[in-house]
Parts: sequence; C-alpha cells; structure tokens
Amino acid sequence: MGLFQNILNRFRGTSVDWDDLEETLVTGDLGIRLATELIKRLKARKGRIDAETVATACREEIRDILGEIPPLPPRRPDGKPCVILIAGVNGVGKTTSVAKLANHLKGGGHSVMLAAADTFRAAAIEQLGIWADRLQIPLVKTQYQGDPSAVCFDAHQSAISQGIDYLLCDTAGRLHTRHNLMEELKKVNRTLAKQDESAPHERWIVVDATTGSNALAQTREFHAALGLTGVIVTKLDGSGKGGSVVAIAHELGIPTRFIGTGEGIGDLQPFDPATFVERVL
Repeated sequence: MGLFQNILNRFRGTSVDWDDLEETLVTGDLGIRLATELIKRLKARKGRIDAETVATACREEIRDILGEIPPLPPRRPDGKPCVILIAGVNGVGKTTSVAKLANHLKGGGHSVMLAAADTFRAAAIEQLGIWADRLQIPLVKTQYQGDPSAVCFDAHQSAISQGIDYLLCDTAGRLHTRHNLMEELKKVNRTLAKQDESAPHERWIVVDATTGSNALAQTREFHAALGLTGVIVTKLDGSGKGGSVVAIAHELGIPTRFIGTGEGIGDLQPFDPATFVERVL
C-alpha cells in the first residue's frame, strides 16, 4: 500500500490531525525533515482540509520537489567516452544494476564497456563477466584483490582508444561508515580524471528502496565523498516503498535516474517523476 492510500485510509471521514499526518509521512520513508516541510506547506494552503485534499496536495508538493530529471549525458563532444562511476553499500543489487544499465544503453544504440572494479569479491568479477558475455559487451578486469583504480584507468584508456560511448565502472560495495573504503573510492574518482579531467562525468549510487531512511543516510555519506549526480533505486517492484527517493531529492538535490522493477535484465526504467508519484507513492 502506497503513501497516498495510507493517508486516505487513515483520515477518510475524520478531521486531519497534523501530528498523525506527520507520523504517516515519516513512516512513508520521507524522513522527519521532509515531513515537517510538507506539513508546513500544507498548513499554508487555503481551503478545506480533508483526506482527499491532503493526499492531492502531497502529490503536488512531492512532484514539485522531484522536479525534472536531466537526460542521460551523451557521448562527450571530444570523442571520449562518458564515464559513469557506480557506487553503493553491499547487497543493494549494484552489479546487477550496472548490467541492466549497460543493456539499456546498448538497446539505445550506444557502445558500452564495463570495468570490473569490485575486486574485493571474486564473485563480483565473475558475475559481471557473465553479464558482459551475455550482452556481448567488452569488460576490463583484474585478478581478485587487485587495484580497483588501476582497473578503471585501464578501462578508461581502452574505451578512449576504441571510441566507446559509455564506460560503466562497477565499484565494490562498501559501508558508508568505513573511512578507509570511502577514501579508496575517492582515489578511483581521481584516477579516472587523469585521462579526462572532467571524468567521471556521472557519479551514481545504487540504493535499495526497502531500506527506508537508510537509503538517505547512505546517499548523504557517499555524496560527501564523491559529489553524487544521480541515484539508481532497486526493488521498487511492488514494495510500496520509495519515499526515500523524495527525501534524497529534497535534502541533497540529487535526482533519481533509474529504477529497478524486477530481476530481469530489462527491468530497469528511466525515472519518471509523474509516474512515480501516481503509481508508486
């Protein structure tokens, strides 16, 4: 059950209690800061306040917060590839999301290369290799526990020489509270800039919609380390969750770029705010 349906069920036929409404918004994964802001905006509205008008007003306010999503960056005008660095914590479906994104880009007529920079897990290198074979996409990798920065450097060099449109760098899952691992991620970021000072051109985090407010906390820390430009949200297939998408946009100004809606390779869709507000929330 989505957020707006919860509002309707909770307050239909009764007067709207602002404290109860704030709690409903918080439990919908919008977070305290955003819930407080929404209550403030709703109180400033004129006219009748009931369940239907509150749900409608929340839709309008949230749609305004999400704004317009920037298009996927094109291949660089200098002929060099657009580099997208993908990060996130363990277990959110990051490597699978990288493969889905590669499939999406290839389906759009673009050439894609993958960099297996998750060298902490031999299984991650193998998993990405299987996806690369299935999609017939070149993959640059190294041995288990190799240097992830070196992998990204070599992949970038290869992508430039081959005229590849997009280079996707799959980094290792890491806890956002581990300082040394976050510093390593910064090193990858710096290494990619050696052959193109504007690279990586996009820095995205993958978050799990079912983790609620943890998704915002993770994004906050990764943003401090990398300066994130986008979010991929997984597990939005029927979970009734997704409020963290709005909280991230509100607090950090980072747009959601893609959403995962299933396990299949084609189950990745460009994020559409209007559809999200109507169907997910």
